[in-house]
Amino acid sequence: MSQQTARRGGAVWALVITSVAGFMAALDNLVVTTALPSIRKDLGGALGDLEWTVSAYTLTFAVLLMFGAALGDRFGRRRLFLVGLTVFTGASAAAAMATGINSLIAARAVQGVGAAIMMPLTLTLLTAAVPAAKRGMAYGIWGAVNGLAVASGPLIGGSLTEHVSWHWIFWLNVPLGLALLPLARLRLAESYGTGAPLDVPGTLLASGGLFGIVYGLVRGPADGWTASLVLTGLFAGTALLIGFVGYSLRAKNPMLPMRLFRSRAFSGINAASLLMFLGMFGSIFLLSQFMQGVLGYSPTEAGLRMLPWTGMPMIAAPIAGILSDRIGGRPVVATGLFLQAVGLGWMASVVAPGVSYAAQLPALIISGIGMGLYFAPAANLVMSSVGLKEQGIASGANNALREVGGALGIAIMSSIFSAQGGYESGQAFVDGLKPALVTGSVVVAVAAGAALLIPRRGALRTAPSTSKDDVTPTLEPVAG
Repeated sequence: MSQQTARRGGAVWALVITSVAGFMAALDNLVVTTALPSIRKDLGGALGDLEWTVSAYTLTFAVLLMFGAALGDRFGRRRLFLVGLTVFTGASAAAAMATGINSLIAARAVQGVGAAIMMPLTLTLLTAAVPAAKRGMAYGIWGAVNGLAVASGPLIGGSLTEHVSWHWIFWLNVPLGLALLPLARLRLAESYGTGAPLDVPGTLLASGGLFGIVYGLVRGPADGWTASLVLTGLFAGTALLIGFVGYSLRAKNPMLPMRLFRSRAFSGINAASLLMFLGMFGSIFLLSQFMQGVLGYSPTEAGLRMLPWTGMPMIAAPIAGILSDRIGGRPVVATGLFLQAVGLGWMASVVAPGVSYAAQLPALIISGIGMGLYFAPAANLVMSSVGLKEQGIASGANNALREVGGALGIAIMSSIFSAQGGYESGQAFVDGLKPALVTGSVVVAVAAGAALLIPRRGALRTAPSTSKDDVTPTLEPVAG
């Protein structure tokens, strides 16, 4: 099968369609968090039930990302993108119309399935439509929109809940999805991966392993790290992923070829992505609560005050994409991660029960610039570190690692917060928040170090491959 069977639309259409679809999927990670009190008032349910409205989406999304990418490579990326978008839009409508907490949780789980199918395909479809010389800027805009979605989830969820209804955090997806479906059908080009048969054993091992680990991570803070199901999930998930690696080393057509990790570019950017999302997700999760619970802002007021952080990627990411085209992604990503680490560390040093907004502003701006510099070049590095026909699974693997990093970040930083502080008073909250933010800063600094392991921009060479059609470019270091 040819890499691209039709060019039905230009790069601009592809950028608009994939960016909006990515925004929808990324937004729903955290959009529910600020709406939980209103949902509980309307639908009832215990605290554990409310937490599942967040966890159900995270679980199915993270677990099925690589499988969704593999389906797209095998049966057509545009075709599966349309399937995922349809499932996500329908599940969003079901969530908005939910009459009980159990039906809402079920709809959220199906939302995650749809997002897992469409999200990794956004990058491959965008890559197919945009000329190589302009991909940096395109990835920059795509990254800015996705970063804005992740960071502004609590603001959008809180604002809609406060001024309209919690139902609208789900209804918001429906007109967007209905508008994208015909556009994607008419304007996106079809493309395929290697055409190899689906790797059923690898899919089962990877999905089962990710399910166990993500389940343990999202339930650990609520159920306790020694709870039997949490420990079973973590240990069984780890065992299955080890089995997945061993199987993939021997399989003829594995879902995720382990040889890709021989590329320092592929390994370095995936390690950096996992650590970046670990530090960022946990920080946003706690800081949004700090601004509301301690400083007394409404959800809308808190979200507006976080705009120097959450909105900055809209400005910085396109510039970062252009820079990555000119000087390479490695220095831009590393700089962005370093600035994000500095911003989180600065915030940790100033948070207090009565801290002024002016004291927080420099940290928010630095963090925003850092996040904007990271997103665009990171996408470029992921997609350029593998061959054309492996870009789908590379995108799926990177997205899966980012989701696991986000779940891990919330779990680790919530545990640190609980161990050192609590919700009893403003000072107790700050006592837990400070060490959690310091942890996030250190983790993102380590991510910057991982980014520096990526080879400098230079000539491409071809890594060993199992197929003559399966070319994996790796970056050769440049002297000096």
